Amino acid sequence: FRAFYKHIFRMPTFNDLYYTDIGNVQLEPEYTYQYNLGAQYEKSYKQGFFRHWQVQTDVYYNRVTNKIIAVPKGSGMYRWMMMNVGKVEIRGVDFSASATTQLYKDWLLNLKTSYTFQKAQDFTRRKNKELEAITYGGQIAYIPWHSGSVIANLVYKDWQLNYSFIYIGERYHSSANIHDNYEQPWYTSDLSLVKSFKWKQFSNKVSLEVNNLFSQDYEVVLNYPMPKRNYKITLTVEI
Repeated sequence: FRAFYKHIFRMPTFNDLYYTDIGNVQLEPEYTYQYNLGAQYEKSYKQGFFRHWQVQTDVYYNRVTNKIIAVPKGSGMYRWMMMNVGKVEIRGVDFSASATTQLYKDWLLNLKTSYTFQKAQDFTRRKNKELEAITYGGQIAYIPWHSGSVIANLVYKDWQLNYSFIYIGERYHSSANIHDNYEQPWYTSDLSLVKSFKWKQFSNKVSLEVNNLFSQDYEVVLNYPMPKRNYKITLTVEI
């Protein structure tokens, strides 16, 4: 079991303040109060189907003053800006579980799953009361309520087959949680095959990746479509 309380002070970075067109010299330092309560359990076995498994979860509450975020500026993706969100309250739950199983002799299967629920609300008071009416209590930009992943790794001697699934739930690209600012959920599946081998005194690895396996259309941020199905071959040599 674990629990902690933190009071954190964070200065804007040099890039936050001065990077061309993006930087904002008016940025204020960020202050955070963090409260966390969590638990973790794991167990290992010397033989049998299950070799190791673990579960852990954390419940947290953060109160942030002048939270520093980056958001697109205008309709173009080539112009971003750094800004402070005056007051943000974050409530969330993180959960993860993993297991290692021995399917047969040299065959090992590693599984890991994670899930996050996060309610990150903007409670900034504004001079413009009409703006405050649509932003007060809204989920801050690009933070999904729900997100998660599943990762599977199958190992046989020098071979590995990896599968990754990532899910990002619905979001808004502004604290004004209105229809015009809505961003749809997206998910991707990635697959890779890896072979490790020795050549002379070198350790080598070659991998073939297929990213966005099902060729999904999605945008991580507004007006920036991500690649559909794409391929990558990588050779790594350790000298």
